[in-house]
Amino acid sequence: MLPPKERLNICFAHGAYQMAERFAARATGIQHVQVRTAKELAAELPRADVLVVSMMWRNELADAAVKLRFIQSISAGVDHYGKDLLRTRGIRLASAAGVNAQAVAEHAMAMILALRRHLHTGRDNQAARHWRGMISDIAAREDQLGGKTLLIVGLGRIGLRLAHLAKAFDMRVVATKREASAVPADVDAVHGHERLHELLGSADVVALTCPLTPATENLIDAAALAAMKPSAHLINVARGKVVDEDALIGALSARRIAAAGLDVTREEPLPASSPLWAMPNVLLTPHVAGETQRYEDGVIDILLENLERLWRGEAALRNEIV
Repeated sequence: MLPPKERLNICFAHGAYQMAERFAARATGIQHVQVRTAKELAAELPRADVLVVSMMWRNELADAAVKLRFIQSISAGVDHYGKDLLRTRGIRLASAAGVNAQAVAEHAMAMILALRRHLHTGRDNQAARHWRGMISDIAAREDQLGGKTLLIVGLGRIGLRLAHLAKAFDMRVVATKREASAVPADVDAVHGHERLHELLGSADVVALTCPLTPATENLIDAAALAAMKPSAHLINVARGKVVDEDALIGALSARRIAAAGLDVTREEPLPASSPLWAMPNVLLTPHVAGETQRYEDGVIDILLENLERLWRGEAALRNEIV
């Protein structure tokens, strides 16, 4: 399926990650190049046997990818790849699922702590040189996590890691997943997604760690937000389209939920006109939950394993999608 190692050409396509530099450190002897813009990718793609890419991919690029036989996604999310198109062209696809599971879980936990302890408004007060006084309103104060209920929507690698972290803070952890099965360690109960709305009302924090699929798009809509406690916090480290953003803005504006921590938004970058930027009960980060200093090496580990599988003629890939 692939040319032998000595004739293989790999194209790394990412605007920021140092993929080629880290790959060169492995001393594989495999020819490779790094591109950082869509224009550079379009020029290099006809020579590539293997493409290592994430959001720079566009399905119309397949027409120029005459030699391409394998795409190793740099990200865990693969919703932007046309799976049927790749199958038709005989191009295999694997994701980077699991590479950043710990980083994303830690980011979600950091957002949970920041909102509960008001660190986001503390930073705002610091910038304004304002020393906030003690709060008389009990419901408006900082709070502790012990005894609170965390509802994790999507119990994959990230969700399981987040559950482990939450247990260290003495939280009760409930989760939903597509197929409810045995209850893993660090989780108190697991239910199918069909029970989401009845579970929302008992959650102090709702954390979204599910993939974006037709079933999860707009999963958190106006009805779901209405089912949440007015004191609840929503954390989204999944994908922006899992949440109906207009409904979320309405719920936050009306204080139907207390706060939201968002690493992802429906449109990225988030437009300057979005009300989310100025909301004091919103903590925003620019889709960086998965960032870690070892990210490139983690992706390259998966890439090299999959190349060896393809050279051996194995049918299955690690994190196989197509």
